[in-house]
Amino acid sequence: MLFKKKKSLKRKIAKELDGKYIKVITERKNESEETVGKTGAFIIKGEEILVYSEEKVVFRSLIDDTDFSPLLSLGGVIIHGNDIEHSGMERTLVIYYTYHI
Repeated sequence: MLFKKKKSLKRKIAKELDGKYIKVITERKNESEETVGKTGAFIIKGEEILVYSEEKVVFRSLIDDTDFSPLLSLGGVIIHGNDIEHSGMERTLVIYYTYHI
C-alpha cells in the first residue's frame, strides 16, 4: 500500500508541474551546479515527464521512477531520476519557475 501511495503522490506532483513555465535549469554534478537551460516548460506525455528548454528536451523520465522535491522557497523543484533522453543517465536537476510569461 505504501508504494501505491508514493506512486500516486509522484503523479500528483507531476500533474501540478505540467505546463508550468521554467526560468532556469541547473544540473548538480559532484559539488557544483551548471546551467543547462533557460526558459522552457514541463510537459507530461503519457507516463513520462519531459523538461523542455530552448526547443529541446533537457530531461525525460518515467514519472514513477522520478523523485520530486520542492524547494523551500516554493520557487522551483529538484528532480532526480534516470534520463531516458540521454542514455538513461542518472541526473539531478534544480529547476526554477517563471511566474509570468
